[in-house]
Amino acid sequence: MVKSRATTVEEYLAELPEDRRAVIAEVRKLILEHLPAGYQERMNWGMITYEIPLERYPKTYNEQPLGYVALAAQKQYYALYLMGVYGDSEQEKALRQAYAAAGKRLDIGKSCLRFRKLEDLLVEPIAEIVASTPPEVMIAQYEASRQR
Repeated sequence: MVKSRATTVEEYLAELPEDRRAVIAEVRKLILEHLPAGYQERMNWGMITYEIPLERYPKTYNEQPLGYVALAAQKQYYALYLMGVYGDSEQEKALRQAYAAAGKRLDIGKSCLRFRKLEDLLVEPIAEIVASTPPEVMIAQYEASRQR
């Protein structure tokens, strides 16, 4: 699956094969357990997203909610999008150090952490990153980035 047409998280999960659904469900559980209050879980961009609703912050450049975390089952891997890592070099550094210390390969782009199985994820650092940025801070970081 590359891009889902599901309109709800439940639909998205239901369209996944059982083994892939189990991985996505486990990472989703991790995100929900550590997600600061004020973000909303929904489907956007063909994946599960955790966003600041437009009702709370409508002044985005693309008129879409501000995305914080997203989760998807791609064709060959899973993708966990961590905008905190993209917007905060200290978070990126901590994530890279955690993977190096664990002896695990970190497959990451600007914000997309790719993994092939659940065991490839380091739960503690991911939980810390998800928990680290309340919506007010995310909004401030976004506004600062738009000033440049």
